[in-house]
Amino acid sequence: MNAHTFGVLFLGGVGLAVVVWVLHKLGRALASIAEALAAAAVVFLALWWLLKGLGWVVKEIVTHPRTTLTVLVLAAWWHWVGWQSLAIAAATVTVVLLSWRRFHLVSFDQWAGRVLRSWWQRWMVYAPKLPGWLHACGLSVKDDTIPVDLTVSLVGRKKITRNREHQSVRIPRVRGVKSGPSWDEVRVELVPGQKPEDFDEAARALASARKVQRCQVREIAPNVVSIDFQRRDLLAAPVPVPALGTAVDVRRVWAGRTEYGQDWHLPLYGSGSHTLTAGASGAGKNSVMWCPLASIAPAIRDGLVRVSGIDPKGMELAYGRGIFHRYAVTAKDALAVLDDLVAAMDARKAEFAGRVRTVPVSQEHPLELLEFDEIGALTRYVDRKTRDAIVERVALLTTQGRALGFTVRGYVQEPTKETVPVRELFPRRICLRVTAKSHVGMVLGDRAYERGAWANRIEESAAGVGYVWGEGLREPLRVRAGWVPDEMVKTLETFVTSRDAVTLGGMAA
Repeated sequence: MNAHTFGVLFLGGVGLAVVVWVLHKLGRALASIAEALAAAAVVFLALWWLLKGLGWVVKEIVTHPRTTLTVLVLAAWWHWVGWQSLAIAAATVTVVLLSWRRFHLVSFDQWAGRVLRSWWQRWMVYAPKLPGWLHACGLSVKDDTIPVDLTVSLVGRKKITRNREHQSVRIPRVRGVKSGPSWDEVRVELVPGQKPEDFDEAARALASARKVQRCQVREIAPNVVSIDFQRRDLLAAPVPVPALGTAVDVRRVWAGRTEYGQDWHLPLYGSGSHTLTAGASGAGKNSVMWCPLASIAPAIRDGLVRVSGIDPKGMELAYGRGIFHRYAVTAKDALAVLDDLVAAMDARKAEFAGRVRTVPVSQEHPLELLEFDEIGALTRYVDRKTRDAIVERVALLTTQGRALGFTVRGYVQEPTKETVPVRELFPRRICLRVTAKSHVGMVLGDRAYERGAWANRIEESAAGVGYVWGEGLREPLRVRAGWVPDEMVKTLETFVTSRDAVTLGGMAA
């Protein structure tokens, strides 16, 4: 090996070493950069998912505040306090709720049961299942692949075609669930391309999907509908009058059944005793009238209750004419009955003024109960002088009679202010089947329909079914009056006019 070759090899080795050294340094630099980039990517992804998670939590708190906060509180309790105390607290709350439900079902359902049932129905039934039902019933919107052709002819002819590669199905979103004792109201938000009429046409199919008998659709807003499912109907069959004893409490008279399956009682004496019942022809006003009278039959017979009747049609009350101490058909006779009641009230007022706050019921001072059938016929469709006189007498009885033992129960088909100008003087109202949605508010008050009193949706076959709202009732209560057949009315008439023991239909008195 000569000097030239050695020099070339030496210089080549040095150059190779330099290249290797440079590559080594470059590799280390690149590795450091890669590690830094990887660390930055990890931190970025962590921050991204953290922010996304926080955004989801905030969204859930805003959209579902009660459920989300409840879950967070329970999780925090479990983590910081322990599961034992959480289990004890849950068991205590459960026992309290079950006891409340056992001893007072109506108040429990109004204050707690509806909230718990609505939460359960939303997250365990409608949130997971309703999208499938809507899709199966044709209430979803599908994004099909639609080619879009664009032609530009500035310089030449250019064709641009764009396809939608991803197909999706858009389904109405559940916005809320309100679950009552019989109905579930599911509010859903429509997607573009849908209209409320689409849901009306699919109501039958939705009822079959939910496995219930009835489903109705209401438009809440331009893009929101309420799909109402009737889970059960405890008032589908007529309510028979049960066997009653001789003891009668005129402050709490049996009148039928409620949608909770419990007995429905009406006061005929004391607070909330004046009652106005409205309903279309055949809605069951006769059941609301006759059932309480059958329940207090022993008190009528013993002279503790004295019933007066005003019957402009001369048919309904005439069938049990012997029950009524006073009876009128014509406007003139009705005014005479009212004058007699007002005179008796004034005499009782003069006798007990300053002595008692409420006149006790006795044979000497019986409860004077006025049954005023078709009250609109005598407060609108007679001459003005007689009409004004009748309205004045009814107003006196309803405003002054409660503490003196005078009770008015009126019945009307058309509940407008022109027909019944004194309707606001009746503290308790009953709305049976009516022909218009507006009638519900006229009878039960503002927002009664929004609170669930759907009296205009009662079937014609459900005579005696209606809604009551008045003193002591936070929400409209769906009820059905006890059914009193014609033969029971005749037996009732015989019973109250005879001292002999008589079996009153299914009632032993």
